[in-house]
Order: sequence, then C-alpha cells, then structure tokens
Amino acid sequence: MARRRDLADQQRRLSAATWSVLAERGLPGLTLRAVAEAAGCTTGMVLHTFADKRALLVLARELLHGRTGQRADAAQAGADTPLAALRAVLLQAASPTEEKREEARVWVGFLAAALADPVLADLHRGYNRRFVDRVRGLVAAARPDWRPADCAATATSLVALVEGLNALAAVDPDTYPDEAQRLAIDAALTQLSPRPVAAGQPDPRLAR
Repeated sequence: MARRRDLADQQRRLSAATWSVLAERGLPGLTLRAVAEAAGCTTGMVLHTFADKRALLVLARELLHGRTGQRADAAQAGADTPLAALRAVLLQAASPTEEKREEARVWVGFLAAALADPVLADLHRGYNRRFVDRVRGLVAAARPDWRPADCAATATSLVALVEGLNALAAVDPDTYPDEAQRLAIDAALTQLSPRPVAAGQPDPRLAR
C-alpha cells in the first residue's frame, strides 16, 4: 500500500508541475527537465511516470477538461432556466480571472502542440465537441422552436466566441477584461430571446 501511495503522490506532484510549467512558460518551455525542476525531482523520475512530452501534454489537457467540466456542471445545475444555464456555462468557460487565464494559457499551449500531433488533435477535438454538445443541448432547451440545424450553428458560434475570448485574454487581459467578455457573451445570447431586446438593455431572462 505504501508503494501505491508514493506513486499517487508522485503523480500528483508531477501533474501540478506540468500544469504550472505549461501555464507559465508555454509550449516551448514544457520540457521534462522543467517539469522535474518544478516538481523538485529528477528527470529520471519524470520519465518513469511519463514516457515523453506528449504524455505531459495529455495530462495537462485531461486536467483542464476535468476542471472546466466540473465548473460547467455546477453552473448548469445552479440556473433555473435553460437560457440562464447557457449563460452560466459560457461565463464559466470564459477567462476573466487570473486562474481562468492560466487555464487559457494551458489550453492555447495544448492547441499549438495539437496542430502538429494527430494524437493530441484527436484528444482536443473530442473534448471540444463535448463542450459543443453541451452548449447545443442548452440552446435547444432555451429555444425548442428552433430547428436542430439552427441550434447546432448557434452552439458552434457561441463556443467559438468563448474560446476566442479565452485565447485573446490569455495574452491581453487589458483589452479583454471581465466586463468586455461578459458583454460579448450577453450580446451573442440576445439572438436566443423570443422578444427583441433594445440595444444596451439586459435581457430579463438572463438575470434569473
């Protein structure tokens, strides 16, 4: 049992180290040596747990998916209307805080690596499509009168908006602060309201 506990502790240390290196140094800085230094261990120990850099990136992406998935579940469960649930899910996926900007830097680093690695690209597509499916379901619940194709197109646009805000805010938070991200998401959501909403006026259904 002691050996299993030691292995679990080692994996947790290396997981935290991988995350911090990718968030602080980006993809170019993610090396086995850098992870070993951050974890306070030898490169050999890192290699004993992870075969290569790809394995480190997979771990970082899995950690990111787990974090954002839990927050999305909580946001969705805490809303009392489908539209409010959709807004909550989109807002938690944006990156207005330093913690979320850190997550965005990890996401951008993984995406950059996935461009040249089919295995990482497949993993990224799978997680991204789960997010799109969640948003599509919420759009359909908010607008049951819409055709499936319209719900799908809207979901894709909303996810693209949020992920774009994430990537941009990761390097330029002054231009894309919390308020700017919220306003962009709320503006996009006005198309889901069955009633026209005057420019600059909040949709009362979003505030519930």
